[in-house]
Amino acid sequence: MLTERQVRILVTIIEEFVKTADPVGSRTLSKMEHLPFSSATIRNEMADLEELGFLEKTHTSSGRVPSEKGYRFYVDFIQNNFSKKSVEYTPIHKLFSEKNLERDEAIKEAVRVLSEITNYTSIVLGPSAYNSRVKRFQFVPLSDNNAILILVTDKGHVESKNLVMSEKINICEVEKVINLMNETLVNCLVSDIPEKLNYELKPYFHQFMEYHEMLIDSILKAFSTLISNKYYLSGRNNIFNQPEFQDIDKLQKLMIALEDTQMLKIMQSNENGLQVRIGHENHIDAMQNCTVISVPYKISDEEHGTIAVVGPTRMEYSKVIPLLEYIAKNISKLYK
Repeated sequence: MLTERQVRILVTIIEEFVKTADPVGSRTLSKMEHLPFSSATIRNEMADLEELGFLEKTHTSSGRVPSEKGYRFYVDFIQNNFSKKSVEYTPIHKLFSEKNLERDEAIKEAVRVLSEITNYTSIVLGPSAYNSRVKRFQFVPLSDNNAILILVTDKGHVESKNLVMSEKINICEVEKVINLMNETLVNCLVSDIPEKLNYELKPYFHQFMEYHEMLIDSILKAFSTLISNKYYLSGRNNIFNQPEFQDIDKLQKLMIALEDTQMLKIMQSNENGLQVRIGHENHIDAMQNCTVISVPYKISDEEHGTIAVVGPTRMEYSKVIPLLEYIAKNISKLYK
């Protein structure tokens, strides 16, 4: 348990670091009216907070920066101590009041405005078979190298994709593959299909099919299209403005991660409410310096979409969290 004084110092350090991106020293803190403590007292408390794992010392400065543990404490603190007022964000309210705007367009525009207001990257994962489980696959040949692949899910979704195959691929062999997929992928999350196809089923396909690589690539391409149609990202270039991502190699890896299906798994719809994943909690190497805040929005009793913000761990949590919850609440109203 932290003392009241330690909490005040820790919260101030985090909020100051969020604003400036510069390590915070005891001299800076001692000048703040709401911290009526001597520099020596503040230094001692900062040393204790560092020892407890809430702060970290940088190599280039005598000041401290928050650790992941510090940010986690801060998120829990603002959730527990800030009253949930009925806030109205005028640009968002106007957007959802626009009668002539189609639902999908309203959602996309809300995500764009969200990235503009926060200066972070915003993502929406819409209602789709992506969050459902496989019930069965159906294969409908149209010609020697063209077919329709149909996915039926446990929630009644029927998704069909055009499958273009090499002339070398025999339709009968394709049907064998579809049968094998039906035997092994039933009840599997649609989000897991690419991984299971690539790493679990592909080794078996070569036993009876010479051109299995081409077919798997065609099927994976079909499913990536299915997923991307329900996934909208705005403000990706906002990452460039953050001092944490000036390393070109790290930035490139992060850009790839934002478009990857692993990112979709991070923001999987969670009907239980707000999720804040800080740094290593994201389980993706490229996102160790990032925070992903996601909030579900209700589509029906069984379905949820997700809206999320991706930014540095040095994020304006107190601004982003209520804004995300406000937008999610308004998106849910569009489905009533």
